Amino acid sequence: MNSHYFKNIDNFFVAGINYKKSDASVRGLFAIGNDQYASILAAAAAEGIGELFVLSTCNRTEIYGIAHCPNQLVKLLCSQTAGDADTFRRSAYIKQGTEAVEHTYNVAAGLDSQILGDYEIVGQLKTAVRFAKEGGFVGAFTERLINSVLQASKNVKNNTELSGGTVSTAFAAVQYIRAQVPQCSQKKMLLVGTGKIGRNTCKNLVDYLGNKNITLINRTPEKAQELAGELGLQWAPVETLEEQLRAADIIIVATNAQQKTILRQHLEGAGEKLIIDLSIPYNVADDAQTLPNVRMVNVDELSKLKDETFRMRQAEVPKAKAIIAEGMEEFAEWCDMRRHVPLLKDLKAKLKALHEHPECPHHARLLDVQIQRVLNETAGRIKERNERGCQYIAALNEFISAQN
Repeated sequence: MNSHYFKNIDNFFVAGINYKKSDASVRGLFAIGNDQYASILAAAAAEGIGELFVLSTCNRTEIYGIAHCPNQLVKLLCSQTAGDADTFRRSAYIKQGTEAVEHTYNVAAGLDSQILGDYEIVGQLKTAVRFAKEGGFVGAFTERLINSVLQASKNVKNNTELSGGTVSTAFAAVQYIRAQVPQCSQKKMLLVGTGKIGRNTCKNLVDYLGNKNITLINRTPEKAQELAGELGLQWAPVETLEEQLRAADIIIVATNAQQKTILRQHLEGAGEKLIIDLSIPYNVADDAQTLPNVRMVNVDELSKLKDETFRMRQAEVPKAKAIIAEGMEEFAEWCDMRRHVPLLKDLKAKLKALHEHPECPHHARLLDVQIQRVLNETAGRIKERNERGCQYIAALNEFISAQN
């Protein structure tokens, strides 16, 4: 297949699962870390796929790419996950062409987020694309699309209130604590995991609850120590996890561990506990979640919180969609013109041939500047009239024949 025509909008696919059709336990089967991502890219190269990236967050795992069919992308993704392709397909959505492009814009703008307008997805998208680009998997199509998507996302953020208020998964956890726990500022809290989500949650706990009675634990102790020093909190080594769990009133888990971190024996008979698990996959063992002294909340439950901020954001959706429509229109124009690149190259070659033709009268020969002008005019006519450019080549051939 001609590589130019292969790498166009019609062959752009998104295959993914998210919070809409799958719970966290299923999404956790398809979570992708850096090592798995690198393996996917290596396998893609062997399959002849040159443009793709993978977005994996607590709410979604999606593979975006240019392929002959979406099954190529699904196979690549599932080859490196705990879940298999059949399980993936049962909850998956497949989008192609313009629908896939629109989905990309919606994701970056926060329109497809579990918490409407959650802007954290932009940083995650940038990281995902940067990883792919470093591996050589971001070509002209993906580069142009992501630049347009990020610009539209920025315009949505700056010109609407879709991300107004302070709401994210991290802040939703704080909202829940404030609403459900009396005198929450006096409770002893434990945060397990100080990555990006844990860090944001911790700052929200301090800023919005005014609670400094928080102990931090992280597998890499230096990270916990650094954040504790920054916010004036306490930290503890991971070896004291059980002791800290039993002493805490409120436990927030935000790790990316593949194995369960919080076990039944850690909590049994240790008093009333509120546990908020922000991890994907869940890091609290199933039998620990059902203990009578444990009240368990996960990211799916947090997303159901509705307040005035969400109602305000919902009202901003039409404005956001209008901005996205403008971005998509410009991108579609670029894609349409890109389809004519072989035609314009052919036209240029014919003009060069005319310029160098030994029997062409001197006065009829085209200079380089004239050649470029003809190319620009032809491109402009194609854009304005949405007509195939072959008629201009035919006219040029007639002109060449007339000179002979």
